[in-house]
Amino acid sequence: MSAGYYGSPWPAEDGGPARLQTATPGWDWKLQPHERLHCHTRNTTLSTMTVLGDPGQVYLLTHSALRAHIGLATTACVERIDPHSLRTLERSPRLPGGPMWPGGMAIHRNGDIYVVYGRFAHRLDRHCQPKQSMQLPIDQPYNSFVVLDNGLIVTKNLSDTVAAQLVVLDPERLQTVSAPLNCPEPSIARLSAVGNTVYVVGVRSIFRYHWDEAAQALRMDSDWRWDYVGATGQSYGWDVVIDGHNAWFMDNGRHRYRINMHGAGVSPTPNRLLRVSLHNSQDHSTIPISGQAGGSITNPPLVDVQRQIVLGYDAANRFLRAWRIGSAGQGLAPLWEKPHFGVASHMVLLPTSGQVVLNDYRRWGEEVVVLDIASGAECARVRVGGITQGVVFPSVGWERDMYWCSMGRLSRVFVA
Repeated sequence: MSAGYYGSPWPAEDGGPARLQTATPGWDWKLQPHERLHCHTRNTTLSTMTVLGDPGQVYLLTHSALRAHIGLATTACVERIDPHSLRTLERSPRLPGGPMWPGGMAIHRNGDIYVVYGRFAHRLDRHCQPKQSMQLPIDQPYNSFVVLDNGLIVTKNLSDTVAAQLVVLDPERLQTVSAPLNCPEPSIARLSAVGNTVYVVGVRSIFRYHWDEAAQALRMDSDWRWDYVGATGQSYGWDVVIDGHNAWFMDNGRHRYRINMHGAGVSPTPNRLLRVSLHNSQDHSTIPISGQAGGSITNPPLVDVQRQIVLGYDAANRFLRAWRIGSAGQGLAPLWEKPHFGVASHMVLLPTSGQVVLNDYRRWGEEVVVLDIASGAECARVRVGGITQGVVFPSVGWERDMYWCSMGRLSRVFVA
């Protein structure tokens, strides 16, 4: 966990800015063969994620959408919900947003909640009441943010046509620390970070910036950049996972998602799992995931650092695959595969038991599944319903439970 975040089991999307999607040590379902999963659900307006504060505190981020279809500004909302019934306990007013895209929420180490949605950044107290807000420079949606170890907040606009622009915010004043920094290309993927270094997946290449304390600005690392598209027909990559040795992500991110990802791929090529060394960007590799045409995704892979296993998937062709990572992160040995498996969302790794929680969209409904990451064996599953396939952010809960967001529905999945 980055030092910039509050010390809860899950204070931000993907559990932290490296996007390892891994529960904190000591938190685990430890699901036994005789136990089953159950769920309780409630309808929502475009739920994006839940995060945890103090014991028993669960916060939900939602946003509006219909107004965007007629050219009007959209808004976001933060709720503190009952950890069992999911009913609203406290709610923010509608937070200004503007252009629509699922935003982000995190609890900063200072104890306050921060939200980036549309072209606005907001600071709220733990009762969901606004303390500060600011409008971001570009009239485009900003797709979430990362908090650096020094506490600064970094966000960027989402675009596949104009260059991405990084904005660094002082969390106390909620003002820019330095002039916005133009990236060399557009970027769709959300930012990732380790320490005070920010990783950006552009539409063609991956690159990074280090925080320069003396200059109070981000500086591009001119020695670290990889053109992962090259001469191929692949489309852009999505969020990148940083495991301490390598950066992992997947490409062919352009798609036609409406209700689910099945058959939503746009590029005629298979999508790929991509790896690049953090120490030398010339050390990189690519591997097809399903090998099927029209492969596509909208989210990151998952890396089990302890067991040295990586999961990649092709959401458009309903295919999930696992590899064993070789020494120093080089070379991948196939472990298992699951065709006809409808995974598309961010995942959660339970590190002690070696189980991974993910979604399987089938029979026009969402199911949450627990797999053994080493063998692929199914440990449990429960149908949470809903017509949309989840492509957003789950989180752990305070007990043997988990919260699963799938746009129009929030589910509490728990062990009985």
